[in-house]
Amino acid sequence: MTEAEATSRTGKRVLLARPRGYCAGVDRAVQTVEEALKLYGAPIYVRKQIVHNKHVVRTLEAQGAIFVEENEEVPEGATVIFSAHGVAPEVYEQAKERSLRAIDATCPLVTKVHHEAKRFAAEDYDILLIGHEGHEEVIGTSGEAPEHIQLVDGPEDADRITVRDPNKVVWLSQTTLSVDETMETVARLKKRLPMLQSPPSDDICYATSNRQHVVKEIAPDCDVVIVVGSRNSSNSVRLVEVALDAGARGGHLVDFAHEIDDAWLTDARTVGLTSGASVPEELVQEVLAHLAERGFTDVEEVVTANERLTFSLPQELKRDMKAAAAARG
Repeated sequence: MTEAEATSRTGKRVLLARPRGYCAGVDRAVQTVEEALKLYGAPIYVRKQIVHNKHVVRTLEAQGAIFVEENEEVPEGATVIFSAHGVAPEVYEQAKERSLRAIDATCPLVTKVHHEAKRFAAEDYDILLIGHEGHEEVIGTSGEAPEHIQLVDGPEDADRITVRDPNKVVWLSQTTLSVDETMETVARLKKRLPMLQSPPSDDICYATSNRQHVVKEIAPDCDVVIVVGSRNSSNSVRLVEVALDAGARGGHLVDFAHEIDDAWLTDARTVGLTSGASVPEELVQEVLAHLAERGFTDVEEVVTANERLTFSLPQELKRDMKAAAAARG
């Protein structure tokens, strides 16, 4: 029996979302650690998880990366890489005090939000930062202007906000939020603060928006949507929420294929599959193989955007790579 015949008999299919997986900022951050290991040799220290994905962290650890929580754990004079989520200015100062060679792997789209925060703070605006309390990106952005920034953690949080001058207030956001929930939060804020200004350009990154958009497309046709990603990955968690809100009858987040519960697939005919922006494609392929073993052999890729954006490596790393190449002749 051919694969097509088997599929027609089982009636089981997978709607595979695209775009999915690595975004330009994650790709740049992971490459930064890999190139630093090649250039300087192990160990290379990384403050926080370089990106929020268990598999990526374990893979880099096997290559010689050591992940720490704070600069104090890094030996004086060693190399430290700051994660894709960004850090507050005080973290750079701490690195200088310990004579660390610091390489900044912050996603340029996060850096853009930092610049916006500094600019509006310099103009004495109250800044309402929409995001999740405790997330590394929020901590880093807040650290740029702590006296000007208030966190708004979802629509319900909007009603407690107070500002000095309702005519001089702006909202910014974490880059990995649900687009719909963020706009709901903004709408709630504007009811109380009609003069609330918006950021010069979208703070929610293109990759987050694109991944949510394609999930909205497939979710109404899905009995269950499986999102590959880690639980501390904000954009991955949001994808499950978006799938359920858009009509999927079930939604689950897994790091690896073996975490899929067969009970989720009972009576399912259509499974949606996507992955968060910090997930390597090999993990998605493992899930596809897992599903195929259970009769889901018909895979249809649903494409809503083609992503071509790339970011160059951090300047400090590129400089040292160039110098090393010149020394080799």
